Formats: sequence, structure tokens, C-alpha cells
Amino acid sequence: MTQSFDFSAPVSPPASKDDRDIYTPARLNREARVLLERGFGGLWLEGEISNLSRPSSGHWYFSLKDESAQLRSAMFRQRNMLVNFAPKDGMHVLVKGRVSLYEPRGDYQFLVDVMEEAGEGALRRQFEQLKTKLATEGLFAAEYKQTLPDLPTRIGVITSPTGAAIRDILHILKRRFPSIPVLIYPVPVQGVAAAALIAAAIRLADARKDCDVLILARGGGSLEDLWSFNEEVVARAIYDCRIPLITGIGHEVDFTIADFVADVRAPTPSGAAELVVPNQHTWLQSLYVLQRRLINGLRRQLLTHQQALVYLQRRLSQVHPGVQLRQRAQRLDELEQRLSRAWLFDLEIRKRLLSSQTARLQAQSPALRLANARSQLHHLQVRMHTLIREHQVRMRARLTTAARTLEALSPLATLTRGYAIVSDAQGHAVSDASTLRVGDEINARLAKGGVTATVTNVQRDDE
Repeated sequence: MTQSFDFSAPVSPPASKDDRDIYTPARLNREARVLLERGFGGLWLEGEISNLSRPSSGHWYFSLKDESAQLRSAMFRQRNMLVNFAPKDGMHVLVKGRVSLYEPRGDYQFLVDVMEEAGEGALRRQFEQLKTKLATEGLFAAEYKQTLPDLPTRIGVITSPTGAAIRDILHILKRRFPSIPVLIYPVPVQGVAAAALIAAAIRLADARKDCDVLILARGGGSLEDLWSFNEEVVARAIYDCRIPLITGIGHEVDFTIADFVADVRAPTPSGAAELVVPNQHTWLQSLYVLQRRLINGLRRQLLTHQQALVYLQRRLSQVHPGVQLRQRAQRLDELEQRLSRAWLFDLEIRKRLLSSQTARLQAQSPALRLANARSQLHHLQVRMHTLIREHQVRMRARLTTAARTLEALSPLATLTRGYAIVSDAQGHAVSDASTLRVGDEINARLAKGGVTATVTNVQRDDE
């Protein structure tokens, strides 16, 4: 609402104090807040977050700004608990709320009730959520990846028929291997219906089985431009496809969900064309090498068969019936000679054995053993008589020597020199005169005979 003022009109004198409606700052802020909240109501704002603050109360305070202005904003704890992402400075968001005024300071602000990611941020979040979901289901697993054929018989290309990607792909395929035919499945690569049409083209190619390999391609662009290749319907169509599929979407830094599900991911459409076919010159060179190897192998095999044929011919000549008959006749003569020699050798062995047995039999004859026993008995008898005589001589010599020794030691020899052996009445030899008393009877043995006497006097050595 625009108001105009007439500065030429006379100025009326000021009203009296009783006639003026005087506002206080608090009243003005309160009524201004009511006017703002009633005048605008609920509305959506889009902007970039800056100066984000999260005090201990749990409320969020930040500013929403664009290229030319900014607006103080607040989102209370009861509302921000429902936000399913973490806002941060620089994030582009879409918020719903109402215009208000903070009365204590008179600050104009926007109270946020709902917050969503806006633009590419929301797409990024959807991209990560779908990527996590499909990875959990196993759509990215390496064990499900198929191997590209070494030399496909026909290549299918799913892309826009008017884009730069198809021109690059056809140029690369023509340069590398022009003899391989190409079948194009035209689809839109951008727009609301693009994802469903891309998935339908993949299923059609898989059902018809006209191609050995499929290329899913698109030129570069923003995340929004490439979003058709991030749709779940496209990912599941690629996963279900039994034909090996290679993606070449965007530039090298661009990654889509389709790249993760595909059997092979190329950085660009041209890179996909280079991966799907070999270089014709390299292939022809390899074929030439294989041809030379095949020829050399056939030559070696032919030479081997020729040598085997010569060997078999020689063997055939050796097994001819005439040759065999001559060899067997010679073998018969050889065996006959060996038999004769063996018979003579066996006869000689038996003669020697008979002589040996005869000698042993004679050695075991009873007459010979009896003669030997008699001779041995005579020899033993002679030896016994000789030993007896020698033993008698030794015994006589020992007896003579013992008699002489006994005679030399006998007390009777001492008696012949005039000595006598004195014994008491009990027959005990008396060697000490002190053992006798006067009147004791003693016996004296002389060399010849003896006497009995009575002790009349006893004389001791000390007397």
C-alpha cells in the first residue's frame, strides 16, 4: 500500500496530550507482530542457511539469504526434531513458516515449521538413500557382474538418437572395428518419463537377445540432468538384464546408480565404445600371429605323423610272417642248444652230489666208527697208565718229603738226645715246676720207655 503526503498543505497545530494516542515500544512491537502474522500467514521460502546456531535449549537460530538480502529465522525444538537431515551453513533449503517479530528487540524474523533440502541437496540425499538400499539388497555385488564378450557379433546402444553421445560412440566403433553391426534403441535421456522408457528399452533388448552387449550412454550434465539414471526402475532393469551391459554416462567424475549396478562402468560414452570392442588392427595382428602359430602347429603335427608312419612301416616289416618265422626258427635252435647244455650241466651236478653222498655214507659206516672207537680206547688206556705211574711217583716223593719233615719236628727225636717229657697224673705235660707239689706223682717219657716217680722237692726259678 502506497501513501502520499501533501507537503504544501498548512500544518495544523499539534493536538493536546490528552487527544494523542501514544505507543510504547512494547505496544508497537506487539501490534506490529500481530499485523505481520495476520497479513502474511503461512508461506514457503527458499534460501541458503548462514550463521547457524544450536544453543543448549535445542532451538535453531540462523539466517536465510539469497544474492541480495537475508532474513533472521528460528526453528524451535518441537519442530526441528522432525527434520530428517542435519542442516549446516551453506546448505540450500526450502522452509515453510510464518513472518513474525521478536518483541523484546523489535527484530523482524521468520519462524520455521517445516524444512526440506532444496535443489541438488535433496537429490544428493535421495541418491545416497537409494544407493544404500540397493547395496544392501546386493545389486552392486561383484559376483553378479557379467564379463563383456571379447568380440561381440552385434552391439546395442541405448541412448538419445540426437545427442552427442551416439555420434561419439558410432565414431569410435567405426574407427576400432567397423565390421560389427550396431543396433540403436532410441530413448529420451532427460525428463520425467525418461527413466521408465530407459528401463523399458533395457528389458526389450534383454527379451529380444539381438545383441551380445549393451551400451547405456548419455553426455555430461548436472545432477538433475543425469537423474533419470539414478531412478530405481532403471537400476532394477539393469540388474535383471542377462546381456552384459556397460555404462558411459556423463563425464569421468559423474557417478550414477546405473554405474554401480552395471557389469562395467566407463568414464564417458567414448570410453564405453572403446571397452566394448577391440582394436581391429590389434585384433588382425593377433589373428595373423594365431594363423602363423596354427600353420607351424600343423606342420609340426604333419611331421610327427610322417615320423609315426615311418616307424609303423618299420614295425610292419619287422612283424612280417616270414621275418617272424626266421626269428622263431633261430630262437628254436638257441633253445635247443641251451637245453643240451643244461642237461649236461645237470648230469655233472648229480654226479658230484652222488660222490659227496657216498663219501658221507662211508664216513658214517659203523665199522669205521668202531675202529676209530677202538683206537681211541687204546690211546686212552695208554694215557691212563702213564698218568697213574706219574701220579704214584709224585705221591711217593711227597710222602718221603713229609716223613722227613715230620721226623725232624717229632719230639721223639729230641728224646734220643737225653731229654724226657714229664706229665702229671692226668697226662698233662708239665713245663713249670711251680704247678707241682711234694708228693705228686709224675710220669717221665724217655727215648725208650718211661718211668713213674714221686715229687720229693720242688725248685722254682727264683730260688
